[in-house]
Amino acid sequence: MAKNVETKDTESMKKDVKKSKIVEKKSLWERFMIFCHGVGDEFKKVHWPTKKDMVKYSVATVVFVVFLSLFFYVVDIIFALVHSLFN
Repeated sequence: MAKNVETKDTESMKKDVKKSKIVEKKSLWERFMIFCHGVGDEFKKVHWPTKKDMVKYSVATVVFVVFLSLFFYVVDIIFALVHSLFN
């Protein structure tokens, strides 16, 4: 008997979900406007860095790129020398 009760409850819940999906269906324009309002709300939460922070981050990025470029250039030269020794 417990299985019948669970089955009836599950079936009624499925019907309720189907009904609620039909009722909650909104037009494309309404969904787009909800999306835009959500984007605006999230955009207000963004922490914008100061000019000083941006300069610091930019310098760090350029230094890191130059360092890695030189590192891989040196590694390439070393491999080229090792390769030329064994040829």
